[in-house]
Amino acid sequence: MTGSAESAAGGRHGGPARVVVAVPPALRAQFFTAAAWDRLSSLAAPTVVDAHQDRTELARALRAARPHVLVTSWGTPRIDAELLSLAPDLGLLAHTGGAVSPYVGPEVFARGVKVTQAGGAMARPVAEVALTFTLVLLHRVHRFDHALRSGAPWEEASRAPERHEILGCQVGVVGASRTGRAYISLVRALGAEVTVHDPYLGARDAERLGVRRAPLDEVLRTSRVLALHAPAVPETRHLLGARELALLPDGAGLVNTARSWLVDEAALLAEVRTGRLDAALDVYDAEPLPVDHPLRALPNVLLTPHQAAATVEGRHALGASTVAEIARYLAGEPLHHAVGPEALVRVE
Repeated sequence: MTGSAESAAGGRHGGPARVVVAVPPALRAQFFTAAAWDRLSSLAAPTVVDAHQDRTELARALRAARPHVLVTSWGTPRIDAELLSLAPDLGLLAHTGGAVSPYVGPEVFARGVKVTQAGGAMARPVAEVALTFTLVLLHRVHRFDHALRSGAPWEEASRAPERHEILGCQVGVVGASRTGRAYISLVRALGAEVTVHDPYLGARDAERLGVRRAPLDEVLRTSRVLALHAPAVPETRHLLGARELALLPDGAGLVNTARSWLVDEAALLAEVRTGRLDAALDVYDAEPLPVDHPLRALPNVLLTPHQAAATVEGRHALGASTVAEIARYLAGEPLHHAVGPEALVRVE
């Protein structure tokens, strides 16, 4: 049984629909406002799994609740054939994050369970952080801050490479994803000239976005700031290596709020150590970033601990998106954020 919308809404089973929410208490409080939780509860009888990373606890909840809908979060065990067998009525898996590959096995799609994710809700906050990083790099704010905090004399702390305004600035974007498009809208509103590398961006979409399309090497050679917004899929692994980073102009800045997967971190470290490039990073090969990692000591690198999407509004949007998708599913309406088996190749 694949858990049709009719059965999920009560239908043949009688009684209300049932949902298992495998989201820990702290994240539930961040994702679901009182209004969002009330709406979810009006749609389906919820069973919560506080120890959401515990496979045994999740299995117990699935067996007892026989849910029509399962809500997952970061750290939820991967839903495989064994866990699926405990939820014969399951028809929808609603992930409260973006990439579903760590949490959804191919058996989910094979059984006909619908899968949806809330990644679109993270586009705006991540784009705002990428914009912030862009302005910081252009004005070398990170260098001044590091110099003053490290005790450098005023005159020495006042020295930095040339600074630039965003008006008329050549900004390169790799990946016209949802976040990439949100970022493009923000930097263009401030007057940036944007060139995009994305093999899937068509001429009509580029015109609507107000950007110019170009091959990757051209984007690299012409960008004062390069912002990465591409997905982490096999073909983007180390898309930027030593050769590509060397194409960036002297004094350019690299913004990565996407995935460290996209950049050869050793090659990036070698470049920023010379001082030729600046970088602003929210993602790393090793997370948490080791306390002795050399990136931490560099005055030309701005670091944040993978928090670009974690605004109050962004977290609320994740919950609202998830509840809205559940409502659509139970009403037999098309999902807005459904993904198919191709999503399994994306890297978290």
